[in-house]
Amino acid sequence: MKTVMVGLATCGISAGGERVYKAFQDELQNTDFVLKETGCIGMCYREVLVSVANGNGTNYLYGEVTPDRVKRIITEHVMDDKPIDEWLVSGENREIGFFEKQHRIVLRNCGVIDPGSLEEYVVAGGYQALEKALKTMTPEQVIDEVSKSGLRGRGGAGFPTGRKWSLTRASKGTKKYIICNADEGDPGAFMDRSVLEGDPHAVMEGMMIAAYAIGADEAYIYCRAEYPKAIARLRQAIMQARKAGFLGENILSSGFKFEIKIKEGAGAFVCGEETALMASIEGHRGMPRFRPPFPAQSGLWGKPTNINNVETFANIPWIVLNGGGAFAAFGTDDSKGTKVFAMAGKVKRTGLVEVPMGLTINEIIFEVCGGITNDKKFKAVQMGGPSGGCIPAGLGETKIDYQQINKTGAIMGSGGMVVMDETTCMVDVAKFFLAFTQVESCGKCTFCRIGTKRMLEILERITSGEGKEEDIDTLAQLGEQIKIATLCGLGQSAPNPVLTTIRYFRDEYEAHIRNKKCPAHVCTPLLTYLIDAEKCNGCTLCVRSCPTNAIVGEKKQAHFINQDLCIKCGKCFTVCNQGAIIKD
Repeated sequence: MKTVMVGLATCGISAGGERVYKAFQDELQNTDFVLKETGCIGMCYREVLVSVANGNGTNYLYGEVTPDRVKRIITEHVMDDKPIDEWLVSGENREIGFFEKQHRIVLRNCGVIDPGSLEEYVVAGGYQALEKALKTMTPEQVIDEVSKSGLRGRGGAGFPTGRKWSLTRASKGTKKYIICNADEGDPGAFMDRSVLEGDPHAVMEGMMIAAYAIGADEAYIYCRAEYPKAIARLRQAIMQARKAGFLGENILSSGFKFEIKIKEGAGAFVCGEETALMASIEGHRGMPRFRPPFPAQSGLWGKPTNINNVETFANIPWIVLNGGGAFAAFGTDDSKGTKVFAMAGKVKRTGLVEVPMGLTINEIIFEVCGGITNDKKFKAVQMGGPSGGCIPAGLGETKIDYQQINKTGAIMGSGGMVVMDETTCMVDVAKFFLAFTQVESCGKCTFCRIGTKRMLEILERITSGEGKEEDIDTLAQLGEQIKIATLCGLGQSAPNPVLTTIRYFRDEYEAHIRNKKCPAHVCTPLLTYLIDAEKCNGCTLCVRSCPTNAIVGEKKQAHFINQDLCIKCGKCFTVCNQGAIIKD
């Protein structure tokens, strides 16, 4: 079939994808090409992405498509079968490094099929794993296959999935629940959102197989309301699956029954914690509770409940179809399979990548993602979101697996990587993430509620030039106490960004405190703007931009800045085209 597919995941829409789609819609009216939308293929840095398939098995992918490029693509490629070479991002010798080391299991259909089409999912092998499980495997055999795969929960904790399923199945009771945790809230993380937008049926099929394995007949997908596209896709997929007989009573004539409901979260980060999430579904305030009992024993409404995240469930159909051994063939002894990472920050190729466990941090940043923006120096990567830690460039050869990442003081988390370069202030980064977790604390634990507040106050004081020598040790002591004394994962991991930055970048803390300087020139109260007289030609651009008239001097003569009037807004630095403004 001759098709044109426009990437209309959230990243594509934000880049103008809907306008591009409308332009194609207008131009393709009198052709035999079919216009479709698809999800994110991972190359968010090249959106809007448009795929053209002439029906002969060859697909061409165009990047950075704008409405004004549409007519030429149609005229030359669609109508005259002459691809426009300079606009292509895929094909021979193009972006080869981005996909070369990837192996796509979770993302196998994202950006490839129309996520709104059940038929395309089925053609791609969809629901074959469900049929195999229901008709040829016992629940115990399904759990055994998942256990053989070595799949660990991709939501952050990394608990063995097969073991979790086994514990839930062994729990007494005729009523059991499945919950898909789609409450993705880490800054810089968008793995779950993209999978739900690009391949919702795969997640649902994984949930169905899990339900069959543990003996559940009802499920909830807990998805934050800030993901409207993902929720719309899920609603559509649920209706399609129910109409086709994959949901409801006597699924595939097997006697198995199952229903899925959507619960929209209100954006509370703490509801990513499983007991707080269940409280929210039940209509209570999202606050964690003590464990045991664990959800596998007493979860939603006191019934045995299995909770996995989006990425975990999306792996399941592939594992059932291909066997646990095939999945375990990827990765390391400790961490099997592949992992999806959301690449954000100062990296050239931002977006989604799925790589086998065991690749190094450097391989992902420099080979898969093309290195650091503007070829600046790689400084650190934040892994695991606010719950994770900052890993310095010196540990770039660390392999991506649960054990090795934990040794650095960070955690794998759900898979967000925020890459930082030499212009990043690590004290400021620690302050940013701690401010996030401090606001998101539910307030139940005193150490989390008050301890993170005290830590944040110290960081604010340090970045304002009012730090004290004892502040670093106080931060470390508070951080360790909070990790020990709090109830849930949010509080236990909240100090990680601070502790890891102290561990690896203590010299930056000391510079802020002792020298009253920010080495990265980020913390505004510690900045001084100066004018290099040798470079200043007196053009007066800086004078006209200064809101406080702090810059003085004669036209065509070197100027200087009155530090008593300077408010450190940085406008002079931005407008100067001679490189004469210096940050000190």
